[in-house]
Amino acid sequence: MVLVDTSVLIDYLGGKDTKAVTAFQRILDDNIPWGINSYIYQEVLQGVKTDKDFTKVREYLDTQIFYPLKDPKDSFASAAKIYFECRRKGITLGSTIDCLIIQTAIEHSLYLLHKDADFDSALKVIAFKVYPT
Repeated sequence: MVLVDTSVLIDYLGGKDTKAVTAFQRILDDNIPWGINSYIYQEVLQGVKTDKDFTKVREYLDTQIFYPLKDPKDSFASAAKIYFECRRKGITLGSTIDCLIIQTAIEHSLYLLHKDADFDSALKVIAFKVYPT
């Protein structure tokens, strides 16, 4: 199962041709289960340009699997620890949301499909599965 990051979905929905989009298309073609979390949902929706696009993208995303964080305190503490551990190793992640996405992938044993350098940086410190592109 795969957690598909905002960076991939935005490119896919925008019709861009990237390695990550090609990997996502293979996931779709091979019927590999994939989903998002609430943070990815929000990031994708806040990037649309028109009311019509907002409705269309929301309807599409609403049909996908949603992976929630498992605990309202411990999951957030673990996500904060991801940021802390990276910072302690000299890596400053640019987004709190990225830590929550990593934590979601860890909690659900998901592969993360992304096109975001912050995830590559975090991978130097934190163990999580990445879907190959």
